[in-house]
Amino acid sequence: MATFVLVHGAWHDGSAWRATIEHLESEGHRTFAPTIAGNGKGADRNVNHAACTKSIVEAIVSKDLRDFILVGHSYGGTIIAKVAEVIPERIRRLVFLTAFVLRDGKSLVDETPPETAGVFAQMAQSSPDHTVMLPFPVFREQFINDVPLEVAQKVYAELSPQPYQPVADRLDMKKFYSLPTPKSYINCTEDTALPPGEFGWHPRMSSRLGLYRLVQMPGSHEVMYSNPAGLAEKIVEAGRD
Repeated sequence: MATFVLVHGAWHDGSAWRATIEHLESEGHRTFAPTIAGNGKGADRNVNHAACTKSIVEAIVSKDLRDFILVGHSYGGTIIAKVAEVIPERIRRLVFLTAFVLRDGKSLVDETPPETAGVFAQMAQSSPDHTVMLPFPVFREQFINDVPLEVAQKVYAELSPQPYQPVADRLDMKKFYSLPTPKSYINCTEDTALPPGEFGWHPRMSSRLGLYRLVQMPGSHEVMYSNPAGLAEKIVEAGRD
């Protein structure tokens, strides 16, 4: 049986994985889902990307986890890449779940359509705590298009404002791209959180990993809510040796 560390995306916290964890643990896998600094209800939003990465490294080291598969969803892809730079000897494989794989010197917002980047910057400037929040219509149509409306509303109520600084920080990715750590990419075929085509997830993000394992499944960006059992199976498939 394997050990998995699941890192959530923007607007979420570790509880986003609870149903997926149930399925993984029912198969005998050890699973952990820490919350990134600055995320979650009531969190201090005054963080940068380095602080967010540090929080996940500390969560892993505090439990002395080793030989585990590190999974990052969406924004979490930028976190697991930097975590891998710090503790590569502990990680068996990296799994990017419809996740950002940044180019050297770029930020997450640099990888979004220009109009999206502009809206995020305006939101952050006008908010009292330098955060951004997804409007529900955008979340419903682009992020969680494969569940009934009432489920989408329930999930949306769990979200909290995303600190802007970590997604605006430009990252030095040279060390990440030199790591020999095995990598996988899970692509959800109905995921339109990034518009398909020029800004799509796959193969745009996935191909940056060089040699990697591609695993595909149906589902939206929020597949951990719409199909947690199927996602658990794909995480195991992506993480196997």
